[in-house]
Amino acid sequence: MTKPTLLSVPPAAPEAAKEPVTASFHGIEITDPFSWLRDQNWQAVMRDPEKLTPRIRSYLEAENAYTKVALANTEDLQKRLFEEMKGRIKQDDSTVPAPHGPWAYFARYVTGGQYAQLCRQPRDGGEVSVLLDGNKEAEGNAYWSLGGSGHSPDHRLLAYGVDDKGSEYYTVRIRDLTTGEELPDSIPNTSADTAWGSDSKTLFYVRLDDNHRPRQVFRHALGTATEDDVLVYEEPDPAFYVGLGQTQSERFIMIVAHDHETSEVYLIDAGEPDGAPQLIAPRKTGHEYSVDHHDDKLIILTNSGDAEDFRITEAPIAAPQQENWREVVAHKPGRLILDMVAYSNHLVRLERENGLPRLVIRRFEDAAEHQVAFDEDAYSLGLSHGYEFDTRTIRFTYSSMTTPAAVYDYDVEERARTLRKQQEVPSGHDPDNYITRRLYAPAHDGESVPVSLLYRKDTPLDGTAPLLLYGYGSYGISMPASFATARLSLVDRGFIYAIAHVRGGKEKGYRWYKNGKREAKTNTFNDFIAAGEHLVSTGLTQRGRILAQGGSAGGMLVGAVANMAPDLFSGIVANVPFVDVLNTMLDADLPLTPPEWTEWGNPIESAADFETIRSYSPYDNVSGQDYPHILAVAGLTDPRVTYWEPAKWIARLRQFNTSDNLVLLRTNMEAGHGGASGRFESLKETALEYAFALLISGKLDALPANGADAVAHKTS
Repeated sequence: MTKPTLLSVPPAAPEAAKEPVTASFHGIEITDPFSWLRDQNWQAVMRDPEKLTPRIRSYLEAENAYTKVALANTEDLQKRLFEEMKGRIKQDDSTVPAPHGPWAYFARYVTGGQYAQLCRQPRDGGEVSVLLDGNKEAEGNAYWSLGGSGHSPDHRLLAYGVDDKGSEYYTVRIRDLTTGEELPDSIPNTSADTAWGSDSKTLFYVRLDDNHRPRQVFRHALGTATEDDVLVYEEPDPAFYVGLGQTQSERFIMIVAHDHETSEVYLIDAGEPDGAPQLIAPRKTGHEYSVDHHDDKLIILTNSGDAEDFRITEAPIAAPQQENWREVVAHKPGRLILDMVAYSNHLVRLERENGLPRLVIRRFEDAAEHQVAFDEDAYSLGLSHGYEFDTRTIRFTYSSMTTPAAVYDYDVEERARTLRKQQEVPSGHDPDNYITRRLYAPAHDGESVPVSLLYRKDTPLDGTAPLLLYGYGSYGISMPASFATARLSLVDRGFIYAIAHVRGGKEKGYRWYKNGKREAKTNTFNDFIAAGEHLVSTGLTQRGRILAQGGSAGGMLVGAVANMAPDLFSGIVANVPFVDVLNTMLDADLPLTPPEWTEWGNPIESAADFETIRSYSPYDNVSGQDYPHILAVAGLTDPRVTYWEPAKWIARLRQFNTSDNLVLLRTNMEAGHGGASGRFESLKETALEYAFALLISGKLDALPANGADAVAHKTS
């Protein structure tokens, strides 16, 4: 194996002061030597990063400086990777216009622009109007993010939410689309969820509480002071979040209260926005359901009746109680219904079976069904609901790890698809140069873990190729085998790119999720290790030649496996990693903690949950052993995974690591959970991570097989 070209004299790493704080839970003492990195003023820091305690700021900046010096010999490579990845992005790109009444709405980018423009044009074509120019709005801001937007039913107004700190506190603003002027109505501290009443004068929104939790729905009448807004719904349980939506028919506004395993839906008639919310079915632990509308009925996707992988029912609007639910699509074990949308004449559902997604179209009139599916071993399929209800055309997006995204309009009666847009790769991409495959790795308990692979046809499969293994495995979120241009920079330099579809996601149905949470959480980590071991045993790579990557809860995954099987990996890239799991779940004041107890367990109330989390929490299980190279990336204003989690983890790794490998922390001091906000600025972060991967894999000087490096040099 090629030895990485690291600095001959590494710089001295920052050393975090040890100031032990001991606490006792369930008769067990835990000591945290680095708890001082959690700013006591953290809530103020989310709103204003300048309020970060100077001592903590100095430490984080010292870590950033150390990382910069430690990776100094990759800076030219980072620049080349950035230009290479930027060269694969069509700069003047746009989405396919989505019709709604007299208009068609879309987003577009201009050459050199970091942010999208929201636009519309007459439905049948014509002059384009720019409704909101993200580039102009972002001027003067180090960070700017559009959280969501929605035009009023009469198409005269646009409500949109903006976050300029990365902390996900959105201010909702309203723009007159006729004059382009901002209305005086400005609503701070929201989640950016909004919904319009049919009168185009009433706006519903979700306000965040002091702990950054979306728990209140307010009704705002345009032209009135926000302090006069009416509280429509308040969630009493801090473990539940609140969101807003609307049925496809636009008749009802939906208030959805939920945690990770239970939901509750209220409806407000959009034509009577002053009316009280109507409860559909009271919450019952473990019951998840969602609602759409058709004629005089509600269409309900539910896991009630032991329907682990969900079924579809209907109920009269006038009597929506659960005892009146009549089955429309029965439960089928192993076939997970992911989504559904009711149009005027058809019910469309997105489902997954044997790890592969498909669309099923069902005609209301006679219950006739047909499917839309594809033939590749691994692919991604997404359903766009669109704006309209009375339509026979649906829109979906297809891609695979080798095939760029294709957007299709599909006539559900003619069963004919029309290609509306094929993702362009300006610097060139030939799918025939690549192979995508799916393998199944045997897990420790007899399960098989799907693994999606991408590599060039000319990549040697004799074990000499470095391999990046990506994973997530939490919240039931599945990792799609979709196309991503950035990863080609690794694949074209000889990497095999793999995604381990571990338990904790829903790739193999709801049970796949259930068997990777709470007391079964260690299955997630063991599955990931099993995937790595299988890739070694099949000869695709070697032990110690695998780079593991994951973000957020996926960062927890790679942090855990670094403790459990460090010799399997050459390195770890942990993006905003949730690594201080035990301390976070013991802190009920943090934004996500109460809602997360259904996912991880409640270590405050339960000694068993305390022991389970303590057994795998990456920060608590760092020990004296040789760790692989590690790069952790954090965001200062991140409300989801607070900056001090990766900071504490890196400090503890430095304390115990017995290898000479790099242990690095980079904190974006001007961003949150999603990193840099601009489409190009975010590529710089990816370039740094990939340069780190190439460095530790001994491929620092590797040139891409397709000549993209020459293109990068020409354009830089």
